[in-house]
Amino acid sequence: MKIARMRVVKIAETRFVLDESDGAPWAVWQTDTENDAQKLVEFAGRLCYQSWHRPNPATRANVDYVRHIIESEHFSVLEHAGFAVAVTGISRSCSHEVVRHRHLQFSQLSQRFFDETDAAAVVPSLYRDDPDAQQVLDEVHRFTMDAYKRLVEIGTRRLATMRDKSHRRKRVREAARAVLPNMTEVHIVVSGNHRAWREFFEKRGHTHAEPEIRELAVMIFKEVAQPLAPAVYQDMAVEPVTLDTGEIWETIRRQEPAPAHAES
Repeated sequence: MKIARMRVVKIAETRFVLDESDGAPWAVWQTDTENDAQKLVEFAGRLCYQSWHRPNPATRANVDYVRHIIESEHFSVLEHAGFAVAVTGISRSCSHEVVRHRHLQFSQLSQRFFDETDAAAVVPSLYRDDPDAQQVLDEVHRFTMDAYKRLVEIGTRRLATMRDKSHRRKRVREAARAVLPNMTEVHIVVSGNHRAWREFFEKRGHTHAEPEIRELAVMIFKEVAQPLAPAVYQDMAVEPVTLDTGEIWETIRRQEPAPAHAES
């Protein structure tokens, strides 16, 4: 059984490209950050209140301004910036949970078009160190891969008279995939704005989330989101939690924001 390993790669991010200020209200605006996402968040917030002169010392620095936005739950300005990742090495069952976050956007590997004959499998974290469980998974994987191949052969024979070979392959594979298990590896592109990603991290970084999607949330947070826009995620942190079983899980913890204390 070929075992898939989870991997996350950032493939896109928002750039701030303001190049016209002459005569505009924001011509007087200055910011102390070079971070594109944080610039855009601050720009959007200051436009709402026309606070281009940064009149309040408590929110003059970008990190403090963004903190005030988070504390005030003025999350709409976080929607202007975001990023996209390519994810490999997750299971079909995990991807089905990911796509429930409808404020994110998805492009997922199609089992109707892709030949799954040599598909890899994702081993649930509960069984990663258990040879007995892995033997069961290996037996199931071998059986289903053999069944998939046989169904492809049967389907190809049944549709041998179809002239459109591309359509024939699609029909065969979409039928044969019926036997593929939830542990089958998928690839997926996920993009979203920072508000949507924050919600994803808060809900899926919890100990009560399914372990694979929790691992995915922590990986995206640590490798992409937090380094990309640290001020936007300044109230979130990765925290190890020890379970009753002795297992140590990485989770994403959000600190409760302090009451709003400054004017924008």
